[in-house]
Amino acid sequence: MKLRRPARRATLVVHVAASASWLGLTLGLLALGITATTTGSAVTVEASVRAMKLFADWLLLPLAFLTLLSGLVLSLGTQWGLARHRWVYTKFWLTLATTTATVFALRPGVGSAVTAVSAGGPLPDAGDVLFGPIVSLSAYLFMTVISILKPWGLTRRGQRIRTAARKSVDVERARQTA
Repeated sequence: MKLRRPARRATLVVHVAASASWLGLTLGLLALGITATTTGSAVTVEASVRAMKLFADWLLLPLAFLTLLSGLVLSLGTQWGLARHRWVYTKFWLTLATTTATVFALRPGVGSAVTAVSAGGPLPDAGDVLFGPIVSLSAYLFMTVISILKPWGLTRRGQRIRTAARKSVDVERARQTA
């Protein structure tokens, strides 16, 4: 089922806004993580990781799921399709992977950092507050680039669909000229 133009445009706006927000939030988390790992002040470390936890708990997952859902609606409701073009397929799997990593790696890592710092100890592992945002930011930037460039062409499924569509057009033309 194809989306009508107003629905497609509205979904596209939601998708771009959610994706850009997710990217910006991750950039902010990276800045807070860098601050937490490079400062000498225990108060600044605690404030940084607490802010990271607040953002990770309240904003990351809603934005991740909104991005995933709106991208899925767009891919299924437009000519791009979910498995017709390699760039769409790649974006879908990367979005699913980064959402999963947010749930099972980034949020627990930030949570353990907050627990350790709140108890008066040092930041236990810089990776808890740095690796998640670095990997996520890299993935989001990559997805932004392939959204603009649309590389790699059709998947095998997309090639079959295009070939079948061309054959039906050729058959229709043959009927009209006969």
